[in-house]
Amino acid sequence: MKKKLRFDIITIFPKAFDSYLNESIIRRAQKQKNIEVRIHNLRDFTNDRHKTVDDRPFGGGVGMVLKIEPIYKALKKICLKNKKSTVVLLSAKGKLFTQQKAQEFSKIEQIVLICGHYEGVDERVAKYLADEEISIGQYVLTGGELPALTILDATARLLPGVIKGESLIEESFSKTNQIEYPQYTRPEKFKMNKKNISVPKILLSGNHKNIEKWRQKHQKQMSSK
Repeated sequence: MKKKLRFDIITIFPKAFDSYLNESIIRRAQKQKNIEVRIHNLRDFTNDRHKTVDDRPFGGGVGMVLKIEPIYKALKKICLKNKKSTVVLLSAKGKLFTQQKAQEFSKIEQIVLICGHYEGVDERVAKYLADEEISIGQYVLTGGELPALTILDATARLLPGVIKGESLIEESFSKTNQIEYPQYTRPEKFKMNKKNISVPKILLSGNHKNIEKWRQKHQKQMSSK
């Protein structure tokens, strides 16, 4: 049976995903049933007529905090029983997302992504409801929608049939801390500001052994810091 990874995204801005999910490789992956993406409006899991999803923080402070109740209700409905799944809270204070984490995610059956907003999410969500708290970088965004798409894209492309397997072998981060070697294409010479910028001659030589040595020499290593 063909494996399909299901993404469930909890957000207060469901329309923010429309464009990206309907373009390019991610659109094709859905049509081919490699992945299934379900967007859930957090406001649908509220009880009051104003569909309130946030409130003021205890102890005072600037801004609003997403409430635990609607998130809990959403998870109760969304999480699949008897499936290998994980619940991820997207947060600036979470563990950094990496290619290795994407590879781990590609082996499970369901990923639930909770998009934070405002000044954050009630800490009890991270402590009691989420399996992991993840950040995509050391900066602050206005919400978790872009991180959710980042994780979806990085994970989905690793599934069999989404892209050509050969493309994954030598690309950046496929090996620990490794950055892919430089790539060039036509034209061989490009004139810019009265100066010809040429492709390295070794790549035009047809000598595959020497080309491989050149590529290995020009692969870069990520800083361990």
